[in-house]
Amino acid sequence: MRGNFSKAIRYGVVLTALFVLGWVLTGQAARPDAVGIPTDWTHRHVIFSQPSTPEEIARVAGDPRFMQQWYRQHPVPVSAGESNDFSSLPTGYPAIGNPGRSPASGHDWSENLGTGASVGAGNFPAKFSFRTSGAQCNNGTPPDYVVFATGLGGSSLQASIVAYDNLYSSCTGTVPSVYWAYDTGTGAKIMTSPTISGDGSQVAFVETSGGFGILVLLKWAASTTDTVIHPDVLTAVSNASYPGCTAPCMTEVLLKDGAGIQTDDTTSSVFPDYTHDIIWVGGARGWLHKVTGVFRGIPTEVTTGGFPVQLSNNTLSSPVYDFASGYVFVGDYGGFFYRVNPNTGAFTTSAQLDHGLGITAGPIVDSTNEKVYVFVSNDGSTACTGSQPCSGVYQFSASGNLSTSSEAAVGASAVTPSPMYEGAFDQGYTGSFNATGHLYVCGNTGGPPILYQIPITGGTMGAVVNGPVLSNSNTRCSPVSDVPNPSATSGGNATGNEWLFASTIASGLGNNCASGGCLMNFVDLQWIPGNVYAVGQEVIDTHFQIQACSRAGTSGAAAPAWKVAVGAITGDNTARWINQGPASASHVTWIANHAYAVNTVILDSKGNIELVTKAGTSGGATPAWKTIVNQNTTDGGVTWRNLGAVATASQAAAGGTSGIIIDNVISVPAGGSQVYYSTQSNQTCGTSGTGGCAVQASQSALQ
Repeated sequence: MRGNFSKAIRYGVVLTALFVLGWVLTGQAARPDAVGIPTDWTHRHVIFSQPSTPEEIARVAGDPRFMQQWYRQHPVPVSAGESNDFSSLPTGYPAIGNPGRSPASGHDWSENLGTGASVGAGNFPAKFSFRTSGAQCNNGTPPDYVVFATGLGGSSLQASIVAYDNLYSSCTGTVPSVYWAYDTGTGAKIMTSPTISGDGSQVAFVETSGGFGILVLLKWAASTTDTVIHPDVLTAVSNASYPGCTAPCMTEVLLKDGAGIQTDDTTSSVFPDYTHDIIWVGGARGWLHKVTGVFRGIPTEVTTGGFPVQLSNNTLSSPVYDFASGYVFVGDYGGFFYRVNPNTGAFTTSAQLDHGLGITAGPIVDSTNEKVYVFVSNDGSTACTGSQPCSGVYQFSASGNLSTSSEAAVGASAVTPSPMYEGAFDQGYTGSFNATGHLYVCGNTGGPPILYQIPITGGTMGAVVNGPVLSNSNTRCSPVSDVPNPSATSGGNATGNEWLFASTIASGLGNNCASGGCLMNFVDLQWIPGNVYAVGQEVIDTHFQIQACSRAGTSGAAAPAWKVAVGAITGDNTARWINQGPASASHVTWIANHAYAVNTVILDSKGNIELVTKAGTSGGATPAWKTIVNQNTTDGGVTWRNLGAVATASQAAAGGTSGIIIDNVISVPAGGSQVYYSTQSNQTCGTSGTGGCAVQASQSALQ
């Protein structure tokens, strides 16, 4: 308990310093309830381990994304009655997780975006919450909303972008409701991720039309008549007229190269620099664009001082601006990585990092620790199984030499691999004061996708730990999302819950995916020193195995030496843990009149993992399974030991999913802590028809 208390004091000191310094430097400080929270693709690409020195505080204080991250990790307590089970599904889905869980009671939803619609592989929807202390339904002023690009050409009968409000299960009326829907250009498609302004009043994205990329700035307005199939048709106003236009309205900035010739963009999402009111975006032929005055002025592409700058002849992926170092970082589909001076356009180039499909995902920057992580599908080596190349994660110093890096190999690759999307850091890392925790990625791009854990200690990557295989075929994996909910309480402490989410486009191994596209999640909550644990709480250990608390107590000052045998007990001060085994996407279920050997593991009908401790033949009827961890169940000639609740869940998703964004900052009213994504192929979308679906789903096992 003393360690947690000291950490809380340290958090308070840092937060106070940030508020004061942030107010002085940027005017960003405000009372928490008045701070809106945008959540889009950019918030997973600029992350922060906790600053612990005045210099680190000064580096992050000017970036609003630091405070936004802090608010997401420190929400108000979850209300009683909130949806707490990933098995609550939209109508039309099979049960999630295991046969013992029943289908939904209507807490989640699935809305038809149109035939063939999808946010897109590697892309994300965007969410805005107008308060940090509670969710806003459609009677809020204004309500929380979530934005989905459809990936379809806009018309009077098809929205290119749509937003939903009235999102939560306890909202009255229609859940969800179309908040607004727009055709932003006949035939124009949005092929990348939308972003939201800091105050939530505007949306920015790039659409492609006739082979040309167009940056769109959009002021939305609530509507009671807009639908996906009958959107409001918008006509762009001039850039000069945009600041004073009455919503709904939009303006366009045509993306052009250095000679004034229009370029295209289907691969690079816009990155807003909130502090300087600048958007960075890349695209075809290696051009990086700088657009000023995007949310608070007159949108204008910079055509002087070295911009736009051509980094290569290769298509660019999404850029990331790091306020702390003052650089823009971006990769290209030729496999090269760049650091760009945002004032002059001067840039530094790495050696070729990716020899496969190229760097398709934007990098992740830890602004506090000034480390940059780049994800590659084929590193060009012969260092992996059978002298094959490796999938890899490269780590660079933000301001250091790009010829110097560290690599963590995450499975084998191939000449033509699957794309390698970005991973996600756990809350142990973002909550640490010394850049210590874990990065999780979905690698093995030359074979069936595998989830990997990369331990990071003091900013240094350690030995990679293999996790669960997600598919039984060589197929593409989505980006990985880490979903912490620190408001969950158990054992008297706000220890929270934490899950990893990833999907495969086919042959998913999740229990409820029937070998199709599959969304899966896994417990990845870290062990905490000096914490009070209750029986049944689960953590992930250093071997990527699940440990369930079998005796309530207080954990020790240092992590125990975790036992690796399934069913083994690990002592931990006054607490005890039982090893459930490696994290796994699926488990076999019980069979009647079946001969079972010792150490066989199954999933019982109540959603718990059972271990055979006495071999024999099972009975003819389902036994009365004991539900408490470490209790034994007699089943004919077999004795089973309860190893705790299953630590994974799954949901069918046609073609896999887009990237997944989280909403764990919202805990009131019920149903407020959710994840959002779209399917990549057509399926039944609740009661709204068949097409590509916009989906809200509960965070598994959150309390």
